[in-house]
Amino acid sequence: MVADEEKTNTCGTICLKYLLFTFNLLLWLSGGAVMAVGLWTLVDKSDYISLLSSSTYALAAYILIAAGAIVVLTGILGCCATIKESRGLLIAFFVLLLLIFLLEITAGVLAYVYYQECFPFCYELNEELRADLKKTMVQKYQKPGEEHITRAVDKLQQDLKCCGSNSSADWQQGDWTHTYADKRLVPDSCCKTPTDHCGVRDHPSNIYKVEGGCISKLEEFILQHLQILGAVGIGIAFLQIFGMIFTCCLYRSLKEEPY
Repeated sequence: MVADEEKTNTCGTICLKYLLFTFNLLLWLSGGAVMAVGLWTLVDKSDYISLLSSSTYALAAYILIAAGAIVVLTGILGCCATIKESRGLLIAFFVLLLLIFLLEITAGVLAYVYYQECFPFCYELNEELRADLKKTMVQKYQKPGEEHITRAVDKLQQDLKCCGSNSSADWQQGDWTHTYADKRLVPDSCCKTPTDHCGVRDHPSNIYKVEGGCISKLEEFILQHLQILGAVGIGIAFLQIFGMIFTCCLYRSLKEEPY
């Protein structure tokens, strides 16, 4: 009878170890995915970020990288605790999971509250961003010493298939049209098939005519990625609940040992 009970306990412990190890693997992969998104934002989309005066998007990318790194390290700690069957490491792992979970909940609540408080003023903020991007594009494009802005604008217009901050008509204002246009109505990067001096013709069949211009496409791009990150965050939060349950069960199944 005692032998059967010990065998049952052993089997239960082994099952919990496998469950917790699987959870840690998923947690590690999700943390790596979050880090990858943050790094991708900084490396591949750094040109977009450089066109905005606000540092919010760059800061968000750094936060993603830091959060992903913490999740990865937590997953590694969980694997070590599971393999070693260390009650001390399991406690540390549980505390870290709980802290990350609480931070995710807090961040979600603060984001919701911030959005509700911001809502009456968001239109004004949006207009400020539009004016700032328009000024950056038409005043600095192809200007000596502003080559990074030129590259960023060309990449933005080609990647997002747009032309101008608010519309293609923005290019008829500012220094570019008087100094660097060379009879072009819009930059060549506005063209659906970019070629040298293709911007002399601004017909919709030749250039991207998008309602709301590049700023609307940029906002759409950011919102899509926020939705993806939100879904990933919810998935990780649910994983953490199961992880905390598995950790508690494994902790109770292990014999008392010195830490």
